[in-house]
Amino acid sequence: MKKQDFLFAAGAVLVLLPLFLIPEVYSFYDTFNREHGMWTSFIKFAILATAGESIGLRIRTGKFNQPGFGLLPRAVVWGFLGLTIKLAFIIFSDGTLSFLKYMGMHNAKEYMHATLSIDKVFVAFCISLFMNLIYAPVMMTFHKITDTHIVMHGGKLSALAQPIRFAEMFKQINWDVQWGFVFKKTIPFFWIPAHTITFLLPAEFQVLFAALLSVALGVFLAVASQKGRK
Repeated sequence: MKKQDFLFAAGAVLVLLPLFLIPEVYSFYDTFNREHGMWTSFIKFAILATAGESIGLRIRTGKFNQPGFGLLPRAVVWGFLGLTIKLAFIIFSDGTLSFLKYMGMHNAKEYMHATLSIDKVFVAFCISLFMNLIYAPVMMTFHKITDTHIVMHGGKLSALAQPIRFAEMFKQINWDVQWGFVFKKTIPFFWIPAHTITFLLPAEFQVLFAALLSVALGVFLAVASQKGRK
């Protein structure tokens, strides 16, 4: 482990450890999370998902940051995506429960508040399945476009004030990788199982767990980038 890896890991521990060791810190987090869920979602993804991208950059280049990468604009974009992820959690959780009730599973909502069971796992799986098949590809494609846009503007914060040329960006995406790896492999084999676990957790921990999972996205992006160069 190099010095920069040690410092990165130490920083992560220093940020997260008080949440588990200091009751007052956890109490503040719990209260703020319940009263300001959208704000906490913005903050969680701005920090954790950007850290995941930084790890992905480390895998690709050996550095956690470099000129033109744009950590700050990426954090802002991830914060915005965090808002949409929180929105998707609400919409797909409630919508899936309504759909399952419509299909005859009248106790679907009760299962989500009960102890662990096959029925509860099935309901959580359904929520994850619908969210990842309907919402995730759109979010992932938007994220790819914004990343490209930020790099094209030298990683500067001012990139966020520039119009995004969506039609042009769509043409630049390597769809063999985006479809063949990001969609076809990570969604069914990682995101659907991982978010099934997410929806088995108490509601107050779901977005935090999803934000922690987004660190894995940074690794996937690094792998996808390397595949795109082959």
